[in-house]
Amino acid sequence: MIARPLDLATRLRPPPQGTNALHYVNVGLLGLFFLVFGSRFVLAPGLGVDFQLPELAGARSGGAQPTHVISVLRSGQIFSQDGLVDLGQLRDWLQARAGRDPHPTLLVRASSGVTLSELIDIEGAAHEAGFKVLLGAEERGGDPGAPDSR
Repeated sequence: MIARPLDLATRLRPPPQGTNALHYVNVGLLGLFFLVFGSRFVLAPGLGVDFQLPELAGARSGGAQPTHVISVLRSGQIFSQDGLVDLGQLRDWLQARAGRDPHPTLLVRASSGVTLSELIDIEGAAHEAGFKVLLGAEERGGDPGAPDSR
């Protein structure tokens, strides 16, 4: 009696009998939530931290507002606004989006190691779809965050 002066164990409710289906409902709702609201970009590879645009003198002078943007890595991966695509899927993606804007413009952000043949293939696919193509580059020797000095 000294160890249990209030005798609380006798005043507790007994544990529930049987299994409750609420646990299964919770698991089902979590699965539904991830299925409906999940993003395909959560586990997809993204742009690495070593992504570098090439440097070009006068890169800012020819700038224009693009309507669509893709990123190309030196490994050959092409990232559109809808995720990872290959060159064949990119052609279909460009064809589907060409009619949405009166003057479609595609900005190609290619990493420094992307080959010229890959860029020509991408640019050819974009021109076939009716896009004007801009190649992304950093201003040589300047601060990339500095405003244009025009």
